Amino acid sequence: MNDSQPGHGSAIETIDRTRGEQYRFLSTLLSEAPTQQMLDAIAALSPDDTAYGKAVASLSQAARGADHASVEREFFELFVGVGRGELLPYASFYQTGFLNERPLAEVRADLSRLGVARIEGRYEPEDHLALLLEVMADMAHGHIPADHDRQVAFFNRHLAPWAAQFFDDLAVAPSAQFYRLVAQIGRLFVDIEARGFTLAA
Repeated sequence: MNDSQPGHGSAIETIDRTRGEQYRFLSTLLSEAPTQQMLDAIAALSPDDTAYGKAVASLSQAARGADHASVEREFFELFVGVGRGELLPYASFYQTGFLNERPLAEVRADLSRLGVARIEGRYEPEDHLALLLEVMADMAHGHIPADHDRQVAFFNRHLAPWAAQFFDDLAVAPSAQFYRLVAQIGRLFVDIEARGFTLAA
């Protein structure tokens, strides 16, 4: 089917909308502890029977029995901590072993080219995984003008080198319980996106 045939554009738009929703979902869970309202929404999900859907189903089941205060405490231990959390979800740290290094400068340069400015009130460096996932969500949804090639380039440069390893680390982090299931979803989604971009090349 070529681009001129009926339904092609709408099918692509549906796929991109779904991709964007998954990016946004992960970004939200990594940027702050889920509210009770979000836990309730996750508990109400009805995913399909794919491997990814089964991972979402496991998180949904966990959300049904989750205590909001416990999940909030878990988020604090994992990502904030006293001094620092158990994990540092930054491209610079994962790629160089230090914060605020070359990967951060590269992210900032690409965000500038995309016309993306730091949101007022957000202070974490721009190479935080939640922010990178949010940028991918905005590109998939068309909020940031970016064709397929630009999405591939951003993903390959800023997520592919380290995001899967981060989710592997999150899955075995000492405090991870609810977030162990988030890690499973994140790892599967990153793998799906990487394969999809490769097949579309």
